Amino acid sequence: MQLIDGRTVHSSELKGKVVLVNFWATWCPYCRKEKSVINKFWLDHRARGFEVLTVSVDDTPAQVAAYMQEHDYDFMAGIMNDQLREVFGSPSKIPASFVMDKHGIITHSVSGQLHYMRLKELTGLN
Repeated sequence: MQLIDGRTVHSSELKGKVVLVNFWATWCPYCRKEKSVINKFWLDHRARGFEVLTVSVDDTPAQVAAYMQEHDYDFMAGIMNDQLREVFGSPSKIPASFVMDKHGIITHSVSGQLHYMRLKELTGLN
C-alpha cells in the first residue's frame, strides 16, 4: 500500500508485529476522537512490536496528510485501495478496525470507536 508520505509498505514488512488496521475519515467525529487514543497506545507499545496502519476510506492524500501533521501523528497512514478491499472488505461503518497478530492473521474485527483498555485486550500488549 502506498502511504501518504510516499513510502510503500508491504505486508511482509509487518510480519512479526501486532498490527492495528484502522479505517476512518477526517470528517468522522468518532474517528477523530479515537486517533489520539490510538496514537498514545502506539507510542506506548511500538517498541514492543505494535504498528498502526490507518486507512482513510474517502479522503484525499492531501487531506489525510494535513490532518496527520496538524495532530502530530507519525504512525502509517494511507488511502483505501483495491488490495485493502480484497483483504478487509469495505467497512459499512467507520471507525472500523482489525487487529492482526505477528503472523499476519486477522484476530479481531471491531466496529466503532476504540479505547485504550480495549486495545490492550485486543492486542495482548500490557
